[in-house]
Amino acid sequence: MLLRTIDLNLLVVLDALLTEKHVTRTGVRLHLSQPAISHSLSKLRLLLNDPLLIRQGNEVVLSTLAQNLQAPLKVILGQIETLLGQSVDFVPGESQRTFRVAMSDYGAAIVLPKLVEQFRELAPGISLVVVQDSRLGMLEQLEHGKIDLALGVFATLPEFLCSEVLFEETFTCLLNRNVLPESGVLDLDTYLQRPHVLVSMDGNTQGEVDNVLRAQGLQRHVAVNVPHWSAAPSVIGDTDLILTVATRTLDSLPLADSLVRLPPPLNVAPFNYVQVWHQRFSDDPGHRWLRGVLRQISL
Repeated sequence: MLLRTIDLNLLVVLDALLTEKHVTRTGVRLHLSQPAISHSLSKLRLLLNDPLLIRQGNEVVLSTLAQNLQAPLKVILGQIETLLGQSVDFVPGESQRTFRVAMSDYGAAIVLPKLVEQFRELAPGISLVVVQDSRLGMLEQLEHGKIDLALGVFATLPEFLCSEVLFEETFTCLLNRNVLPESGVLDLDTYLQRPHVLVSMDGNTQGEVDNVLRAQGLQRHVAVNVPHWSAAPSVIGDTDLILTVATRTLDSLPLADSLVRLPPPLNVAPFNYVQVWHQRFSDDPGHRWLRGVLRQISL
């Protein structure tokens, strides 16, 4: 197959199709009609001699060739964008680009409202797609070019990923004030005797607090495990449960008068909330703008 037979626009459509696996969603993403996307898909199938998208029951999956093309195609398009970006400025107010950002409901509560405000004020033509995944899932999506950015807490990162600290976060305990000791102080003995609520999207029963306790030869009892930060405070109610959670989560939620916030009775180090991206996008003008907006709203 000769390079001159391929329209660069077809590669852009192919990239979107392999990500969305849906003709209509691809059209929405690229601001093109469904017939136009269907026509491009037909041309791509003919050029590559491959179905690319295969329907299996109620879902659409990528062919083997499509799977092999997905990551390299992201790299190629990113390099082209970088090359053009060296001579063509990114103008937020005129851009029709779509950014895909992964974050938990913590990020959705803390970062997303301000991010959307900036988008609507500075770049109303830009579309934002927010997805949710586990930490490992976010890193895999970055590797395969399915998202532009991931926001969260990551202990380690592969060499091909870049990161920047947005802010430092601390822990706070939340519990029903009626089950506090008479002293009104939450000491370590009481903390360890009480049942706990843990927030974990993947059902993991060991969090940052448990790592600190284990290093001291101690252990707490996790009685309730929930996947969402925003749901955790409401679980406490009139129970004896204790929630140890990121402080900014509680700042953004309405809390019942029966609940009290206290510092943890153990030294849990603050942690960094970061934005992570693939190195292929480091010099992309639009991507740099997005990272700059996130940096600014996190101050």
